[in-house]
Amino acid sequence: MKLKNEDELRVQIFKALADETRLEIVRMLKDSKKELSCGEIGDRVDMSKSTVSYHFKTLREAGLTTTRKDARTKYVQLRKETFDHYLPGFLDSL
Repeated sequence: MKLKNEDELRVQIFKALADETRLEIVRMLKDSKKELSCGEIGDRVDMSKSTVSYHFKTLREAGLTTTRKDARTKYVQLRKETFDHYLPGFLDSL
C-alpha cells in the first residue's frame, strides 16, 4: 500500500523524533529560542562531527529544522510551522 505524501512525511517525522539524540537537539533548539551553530550543538551532545551531521540531515529532511550557512558556519533552527501542523503542543511538552 502506497502512502500519501502527508502520511509519508508523518512517518519521517516520527522516525526522526524516535532517536534520543535528535530529540535532545530539538529540545536544545526549542530552549534557545534562536538558531544555534552546528558546532555548538555538536559540543553539547559530545559526538563526532559526522554523526551530528547525520542527525541534522535527518531532522532537516523530516522538515523539522532549517539550516543556513554564514561563511564557514552552519546554523540550525526549528521549523515551528511543521511542529504546529503535525504535532501541535509537542514543543510545549518538552
